[in-house]
Amino acid sequence: MNWLDRIPLLLFLVAALTVGLAPFVPEPHLWEKLKMLASGTLKRPIDIFDLLLHATPWLFLIVKVVRMLSAAKR
Repeated sequence: MNWLDRIPLLLFLVAALTVGLAPFVPEPHLWEKLKMLASGTLKRPIDIFDLLLHATPWLFLIVKVVRMLSAAKR
């Protein structure tokens, strides 16, 4: 996980806001896929891949922030 610590937080933030939310209109893709997941209609492989693609930047951002906060507590 040292590679994650070396990457600037700003890069993860920009990736989450662009790739994670694109396309912005009519609604962010990630939000659409999460609604499909909640309703049980997320079944096609392309939709599952799309969910993973748009969620990955957010997951990296969350992990980065958690690691930064835990390092600050030490």
